[in-house]
Amino acid sequence: MPQIGTIMKTRSLMALILASALATTAAAQNVEYSSVKTKKVAVATTAANGQKLAYLCTDHPEVTALVVEIPPGGETGWHLHEVPVYAYMLEGTITVELGEGRSHVFNKGDAIFEVRFTSHNGRNTGGKPAKMIVLYTGEEGKPNVTRTPVPENK
Repeated sequence: MPQIGTIMKTRSLMALILASALATTAAAQNVEYSSVKTKKVAVATTAANGQKLAYLCTDHPEVTALVVEIPPGGETGWHLHEVPVYAYMLEGTITVELGEGRSHVFNKGDAIFEVRFTSHNGRNTGGKPAKMIVLYTGEEGKPNVTRTPVPENK
C-alpha cells in the first residue's frame, strides 16, 4: 500500500506541473507575481466522456512531459491509458474517437483530460499540424500508452 507521504508528493508534483502548464489564476493574485498574466483554461472533475478523473496511487511516480505533433490526416492509432493523462492544444484540431463510437473535438487552446482504460484514437481533422503538450502522470517502469486493436465497429 502506498505511503501517505508519497501520495501527497505525487499529488503536489502533479498540481505544480498542471499549474505551470495551464497557468492558474492563483499565481496572478500573488503580489510577487503581479506582472504575470494568466488565463484559466479549464477545470474538470471528469474526462470528455463523463468518466471521473482519478489520481494514480504509487510509491514510484513518474511524470513524462511531451510535445506531440500530428500532421494533417495523421492519427495516434488505437490505444488506451492506465495512467492519468492531461494535454493542452497548442495548434490545430484533433478529433478523439472512442471505441464505443462517440467522438470529441479539441482545438487550439483546449485542455484535454484523457480517458483511462478506454480504447481511443486521436486524428488530426484539420488542415495544419496539430500540436499539443501532453503530461503522463504514470509509474516508473510501466507504460503510459498501451496499443489496442481497432474496434470491430470501426
